Amino acid sequence: MRIVLRKVTKTPLDFEVVSNEIAFKGYLEYHSAKLILLKAKISGTLEKSCDICAEDFDLMVNEDIEFFINDGIFEDDDSTLLDVVESLDGNVDIEELLRSEIELIKSDYHSCNNCRALVASAAQAK
Repeated sequence: MRIVLRKVTKTPLDFEVVSNEIAFKGYLEYHSAKLILLKAKISGTLEKSCDICAEDFDLMVNEDIEFFINDGIFEDDDSTLLDVVESLDGNVDIEELLRSEIELIKSDYHSCNNCRALVASAAQAK
């Protein structure tokens, strides 16, 4: 789903993308200058390998996402730290944003229920 950024106004523009067992639902809203606010929720289940035992398990995902999309190269004139994605062609690909967010979630440290239980029991034994 591609959205033309210049068509995003102060009235929130809703979107929803579903990929496998993950839903990405939220809205885009004009913020200021060339900045568009994206607020969304990612929810569902991802298949992930445990970072301890390497067995595959289903990771439940329920994340709130909020960042800005800039129409062009972002120049921070007032040194405000913002989470900004740059769009160099005046469009935003919501499906690509979902894929990127999924990869960020997968890159975190995750362990399966069995390994979490082993770690917890080992911590209690100390």
